[in-house]
Amino acid sequence: MNDDQRMHPSKAADDRASLTSFLDYQRATLDMKCAGLTGEQLKRKAIPTSGLTLLGLVRHAASVERGWFRFTLNAEDVRTPWPGEVGGTFAEFHVEDADADEAFEIWYEECARARAVAAAFSSLDDTVDFRGETISLRYVLTHMIEEYARHNGHADLLREAIDGSVGE
Repeated sequence: MNDDQRMHPSKAADDRASLTSFLDYQRATLDMKCAGLTGEQLKRKAIPTSGLTLLGLVRHAASVERGWFRFTLNAEDVRTPWPGEVGGTFAEFHVEDADADEAFEIWYEECARARAVAAAFSSLDDTVDFRGETISLRYVLTHMIEEYARHNGHADLLREAIDGSVGE
């Protein structure tokens, strides 16, 4: 995991470039945490007190990207690629029979579509009315950075438990 290919955000960018580049950096961090692992390793519940897996985090990221950008901001009639709940948790976290290649393909596609949706907004302050609530592009980008950062902390611990790899 020493081969860090991520684009680091500019320290002098405007708000839009800063938010979008920090989100891309967080996306790349999750990708980096999964790099080089087998499908079985990605499915491993590596921390005894948790059911989290790296593949579950990737599938969750795909669902969240789709939900916020396509469903909420772009008003597309889409649902999560892994619908429903299993035992009180989102289905995307249940990866026993999941296909890792399919999950990454869906996640990469959702990230690309999310970038396109965000680019179509002329301003960070542009809003949509979602079920009676006003939501701005700025909010969604900020929320997504927070979402990835939190889960990338989980990914750090999972990766270290799987093969000892550490690092940002």
